[in-house]
Amino acid sequence: MAEFEVATGAAALPGDDDRGREAAVRTAFEGLLQIRRLMNADAADPEGVPAEWERRQPVRAVALALEAAGVPPSAVDAEGRRTATGYCLGAAERAGVVRVEWLGPPGSGAGYAAEDALRNCADVLRRLGWDTLEYRGPRRHRYLEVEPPPAGPHRR
Repeated sequence: MAEFEVATGAAALPGDDDRGREAAVRTAFEGLLQIRRLMNADAADPEGVPAEWERRQPVRAVALALEAAGVPPSAVDAEGRRTATGYCLGAAERAGVVRVEWLGPPGSGAGYAAEDALRNCADVLRRLGWDTLEYRGPRRHRYLEVEPPPAGPHRR
């Protein structure tokens, strides 16, 4: 069995068929929630606090959370051309922080949809205990920075 690959939106979409992909995402996300329940047993809401695994691999954890919530990933082809509209994740400038953008092919209207789409991404991630802030970069390009809350006593 091949290792499950998250869809970060920065590469080609994983090669699974749609039903197989949905099942794999659902299984991986349930595994993530189980890790949270075990690692955060002392928290009021164990599923609402990112686990240590997520803190060490935040891009993978955020990608899994977004895809499990039904948010589509963007994608690029072998030549690096964007082929799908959706979230695109990468490491931000600060360690442990994930940058979330809403990107699509030229003419897709992704820039116009970014505000609402990123707000939806932020809502999904906040429900799972992540801290999110929206920024505007050059040419008013919107993006989120996402990070786990500070370690220590659980906030929930």
